[in-house]
Amino acid sequence: MEPDDVRKILEPSHTALLIWDVQRMLVDGLFNRTDFLTATRSLLRAARARNVPVFFSKITPLPERFESPVRKMFLKRMGGIRFSPGGLDLAIEPADRDTVIPKHTASMFVGTHFEHLLRNAGIGTIVLAGIATEIGIESTARDASNRGFFPVIATDAVSSRSREAHERSLRNMEKICILQTGAEIADIWGGSEA
Repeated sequence: MEPDDVRKILEPSHTALLIWDVQRMLVDGLFNRTDFLTATRSLLRAARARNVPVFFSKITPLPERFESPVRKMFLKRMGGIRFSPGGLDLAIEPADRDTVIPKHTASMFVGTHFEHLLRNAGIGTIVLAGIATEIGIESTARDASNRGFFPVIATDAVSSRSREAHERSLRNMEKICILQTGAEIADIWGGSEA
């Protein structure tokens, strides 16, 4: 893909930033916590400076009886993750103009109005940042591509508990997504991180 193509795809007027699951319980377990938070906050400042709409996803567990048995099984497989008090609080604070969307699955397109919001606003490109690269980021990126949106992965603003899983997922996504660092994206948006 030519650099001019990437610039057109990332034009702020039709791009949104999705910050996926930056909740305390997940951020605290990252292999690169400090670097991840620095890159994500920098990308967020650049988006806000160019009026790129910002969405935050937020894990919102369903009542136990109505939670998916599949999700319960995989949470157990991942070490029995429990949603502790305060653990679901966002580690990066949304601004009043940002949109926080509760979700119950590993894709922003399943069980939410995210796609509807994007289409209403004429948005065709989604920059993804957040946790975990190999779970929600990759699932949402694949769903975005399948629905005709350009998924752009901010490579230094996505992370995981496992460096190996994170790197493997980035290699998978380079075939179906645009991969750029947060600084490269900010530069395309005009370089401002005000």
